[in-house]
Amino acid sequence: MDAGFLHLDALPRMAVGLALCPLLFGVINRVKAKFAGRTGQPLLQTYFDLARLLKKGAVYSQTTTWVFPLGPMLGLACALCALALAPLGGQPGLVSFEGDLFLFAGLLSLGRFATAAAALDTGSSFEGMGASREMQFAVPAELAQILGLAALAQATGTYSLAELLARIDMARWAAFGPVLSLTATALFLVLLAETCRIPVDDPNTHLELTMIHEVMVLDHSGPDFAFILYGQGVKMWALGAVLAGVLVPTRGDPLADAALGAAGIFALALIMGIVESSMARLRLLLVPRLLVGATALSGLALILLLR
Repeated sequence: MDAGFLHLDALPRMAVGLALCPLLFGVINRVKAKFAGRTGQPLLQTYFDLARLLKKGAVYSQTTTWVFPLGPMLGLACALCALALAPLGGQPGLVSFEGDLFLFAGLLSLGRFATAAAALDTGSSFEGMGASREMQFAVPAELAQILGLAALAQATGTYSLAELLARIDMARWAAFGPVLSLTATALFLVLLAETCRIPVDDPNTHLELTMIHEVMVLDHSGPDFAFILYGQGVKMWALGAVLAGVLVPTRGDPLADAALGAAGIFALALIMGIVESSMARLRLLLVPRLLVGATALSGLALILLLR
């Protein structure tokens, strides 16, 4: 295989992501607890939850088919493939090639489709409602993400995620500061939507009128639910790595850049916790407007580059 396609030196960086991604939920929950004046959950609570779920058995309804158990596995597989493409601190992921940024966005979309298809397979109108809402919000979120990545590609002159983020340094920020700022804001809104966080969605709610992602996974249990939970962490790490790569310019030292990239991901988790502590989730009718706004920011960044 071409050496420019497969980067075996990225295996340690990918292993760090696989090991630390559940910790992002702990950071967010502890920040929310501090704002609320509570002690909060242990920082490693997600690891305990995953271990507990993996020890249990899965329960399947007689109305479901092979689509239902396949959904969590396919969703996790898509998240892992996206992580393999995601650079860390400007250093390439396990797989890198020209145009991989579009595959990155496509993998996240496929994982969402797998979760929605599994929800529809239950035959429940309740879960069908959640799948419908998820798909409705996915359209502007995916468009904002693709336009944002296209703007970054136009600003750096490459369609490879690794090359793209490696070229974002202080000089690039000085030349394209407004464009990069608009794109980073749009990608942060996409991060909130893709990971089902406030103000787009609330992972802690169980109110019928406001549930989106949580309603789609209500019937999953045991290892299947563990795959969904871990897949969310992997997705958050992969998206956070791309956004941190935009916000934290590279300096040329691979080890230092990777460390700064990981620190940037946890800083984003900290910001997400602050956002969730300082505002409520939006009304369902306002969520599409927020995501259309993210699309507008990405589109404006691209227009500024093409004019």
